[in-house]
Amino acid sequence: MTTLTVPDSPFSLADAAEIGLSADDVYRMIDNGVVRRVVHGAFIPASTPDTPQTRAAAVARVVAPHHVVIDRTAALIHGVNVLTYAELDLDVDLETCALRGHTRSRRTGIDGHIRDLVPADIMTIGGVTVTVPIRTGCDLGCNLRRREAFAAMCALAREHGLVAADFLHMLPRYRGRRGVRQLKDLAPLVEPRVESAREAWTLLAIHDAGLPSPRPQFWIEIDGAPTFRLDFAYEHARVCVEYDGIDAHDLTAEQRRYDAERRRWLRDHGWTVIVVRRGDFTGDNLDRWLRELRAALRPAMTNRRW
Repeated sequence: MTTLTVPDSPFSLADAAEIGLSADDVYRMIDNGVVRRVVHGAFIPASTPDTPQTRAAAVARVVAPHHVVIDRTAALIHGVNVLTYAELDLDVDLETCALRGHTRSRRTGIDGHIRDLVPADIMTIGGVTVTVPIRTGCDLGCNLRRREAFAAMCALAREHGLVAADFLHMLPRYRGRRGVRQLKDLAPLVEPRVESAREAWTLLAIHDAGLPSPRPQFWIEIDGAPTFRLDFAYEHARVCVEYDGIDAHDLTAEQRRYDAERRRWLRDHGWTVIVVRRGDFTGDNLDRWLRELRAALRPAMTNRRW
C-alpha cells in the first residue's frame, strides 16, 4: 500500500495535486483523522494547532487576494463556528466579498458578495483579509436566523471582548440594509458571559417571553468560597435556569451524579431550579419551562396593598 505524504502546512486541493495527492486522497486523509477540513477546498494537517492564524492561512490558499472573507467563514477564523450541525461534515462554501465597484467571486465553492466596507472593517490574519469581529458579528446579526444570529453575536463578543454597546455603535452604518431590524433588536441583548450557543438561545427565549433578564454565570458561595456556578440566576428570587448540554452534563454517570447532587443542594437551600435541554426551544416544551419560570418569579409576598 502506498503511503500518502501529508502536507506539513495549510493547503488547498491545488497544493495537494502539486505533491501528487488527488482529491480522493485528501478526503481519505480526513476520514483517517490526519487532515482537517477548514472550509471548501482548504485543509490543515491534524498535527497543526487549530488557531485563527492557521485557519486563516488555509482559507488564504483558496481566496483571491483582492477579496475579503466575511460572515460565517470570518467567524470561523475568529474562533467561532456558527455552522449548523448538518453542515459540519460538508464542504461548506467560503463566504467572501469584493468591495463595491469590483467583481465578486463566481468560483465553485465560494459564495461571493458585494459589500461596502471601510478600512476599520477589515484586518489581515494569516495572509487573508477578513472582516473584524464586530463587523462580522453585525453582518451575522443581519443574515442568520434569529437564534443563530444572537448566539453568533454573543460568541464573538465573548471571544473578542465585545459588549452590547459595541454592536449598538455600529447600527447607524446598517441603516436601510436587509436584516437591520433583526440586528437592531438583538444588539442591546448581546451578553458576552454566555458560554454556548444553546445558553444564548435560552437567554433569548427568556427575553422574548417578556421576563426579566437573569444574571449569567452566577456563583453560589458556601462558607465564602465560590462553589456552584449557575448558568442564569435571579439571585433575590432564588431561581435559576440551567441549560443541560449533552457534552457537559449527560455524557457520563459522574456528570449526571454531580448535577443531581448540586441541584439537590440548591433546592434544599430554597432555590427553584429550571432545567432546559436540547429539545426545549420550540412548541410545548418551550412553553412548559417558560411557564415554570414565570410562576417561580411570581413573588410569594409583596408590600403592595392593591
